[in-house]
Amino acid sequence: MDEKNNNYHVRQNIENIEKMREVLETLPPFCKQFFRGISENTSERTRLAYAYDIRVFFEFLHDNNKSLANMDIREFPLSLLEQLTREDIEEYMEYLGYYRKDEKEYTNDERGKKRKLASLRSFYNYYYQAELIEKNPAVLVPLPKLHDKEIIRLDPAEVAILLDQVEDGTGLTKAQKRFHQATKIRDVAMLTLLLGTGIRVSECVGLDLDDVDFRNNGIRIIRKGGFESVVYFGEEVETALQDYLEERHRVIPQSGHENALFLSLQNRRMSVRAVENMVKKYASTVTSLKKITPHKLRSTYGTSLYKETGDIYLVADVLGHKDVNTTRKHYAALEDDRRRYAARQVRLREDLPEK
Repeated sequence: MDEKNNNYHVRQNIENIEKMREVLETLPPFCKQFFRGISENTSERTRLAYAYDIRVFFEFLHDNNKSLANMDIREFPLSLLEQLTREDIEEYMEYLGYYRKDEKEYTNDERGKKRKLASLRSFYNYYYQAELIEKNPAVLVPLPKLHDKEIIRLDPAEVAILLDQVEDGTGLTKAQKRFHQATKIRDVAMLTLLLGTGIRVSECVGLDLDDVDFRNNGIRIIRKGGFESVVYFGEEVETALQDYLEERHRVIPQSGHENALFLSLQNRRMSVRAVENMVKKYASTVTSLKKITPHKLRSTYGTSLYKETGDIYLVADVLGHKDVNTTRKHYAALEDDRRRYAARQVRLREDLPEK
């Protein structure tokens, strides 16, 4: 992919690098060694998430440990890691459930706690394997058990209701209706694309004009991890995109946003947050629908594809899951339904005639 097409993703990486440098300035100097050590096998985005998690851990120690309260976090020595005990890590996990920082409240459910403990384990494990510390208390604390959540998806009737609402906007407020006429063709195209391909919102907003190939009805996207992939779409997506592009080609984008496929009213590339708010806006006007987020649209596509094909490997490939077990975990209920259906189709003996 040439630099022109890659601009959005390059900018995202640059922003993450800059944020990473800012976070590192707030952490003990020895942390830089860890992030250099994992740089070959992780993305900028992943390392930034680790950095935020590690900072929360050090802030917890600073605010809750009397012996560290008068020490700047940047002065914490590496030896501190092996001075901590399993109980310290367990107290940290309890703290994550609810805490206040800079007059803001923060909470973590079991998934949030699991991610932060996993980050801390990786952090500890790096120094332990490098023989820079002799103890690894983080590994002694079990990861929180996650309780499976039912995947919320839309059935075909609900999808139709949602798209109709985007087109006519009858349930919008007066303020929202003022902008609806200017955005409805774009919004229909985006929602149809998300529902018709299952791509992530980040992949959607990263699309450039020349990433769309109508000859083969495919879009070229950059997946999580930075690799390129082509996802194909059907006639409904093609029609919605063609309608939008007629409008898009009449717009003069702001400098630096010339290649972006989806533009905001300010003629800048749409952001992930803007798409999330857009989906929320339309979903809130249709009271019969479930709570909808862009990820629910992705789940809806995955469910429809699996029901039609029964091929979990195809679903994993199209959704961009590196591990098919991730896909299988999400669609386990559907697989169970298929197994039950199979059991009902096999007969060992014909019904005996009545006497």
